[in-house]
Amino acid sequence: MNKKIKKYVLDTSAILSGKPIDLGEAEIVTTSRVSDELSPGGRDYQNFQYLREKGLVVLSPDKDAVDEVQKISNTTGDKNRLSKTDIEVLALALELKKHKNFEIIILTDDYSIQNVANTLNLKFEAINQVGITKRFKWGCRCRGCGKKFKDSIKICPICGTETRNIVSNKKVINNRSDKE
Repeated sequence: MNKKIKKYVLDTSAILSGKPIDLGEAEIVTTSRVSDELSPGGRDYQNFQYLREKGLVVLSPDKDAVDEVQKISNTTGDKNRLSKTDIEVLALALELKKHKNFEIIILTDDYSIQNVANTLNLKFEAINQVGITKRFKWGCRCRGCGKKFKDSIKICPICGTETRNIVSNKKVINNRSDKE
């Protein structure tokens, strides 16, 4: 039986955490957007360069994986909570998961990334935070008339008042990698 190779997909928060990232024999990867978020010369950039010297590989996800993440983030209501970098990190993890000999784990403190990752059946580990224990589905409610909407909209089409985000559904999760 072949042992799966662990691959950690690093989000920007993993690098910004300031914590040393020593994942043993595991491989570490990230996206070019993550490296673009780090200012040259600072401590975080130096940490990133150190990780590159230790084997961090920068990859780009394919368009199909990006499209799938955008579609799922729309259904969870996280679409407006995720940056392009976040979407790329999730897409890269999703793409790498297709290779059966890899165990893919996203390293992030971002709750929206964790929420979408859980929906996509991707494992994640938090760095400085506890991490999510419930998967949310977001919607919004009009502050004026109280009408609820599944999609994230800013202005109520009924009365013209601004809306606010609400949790429309939540489910306890238990498939985080650190609980297996």
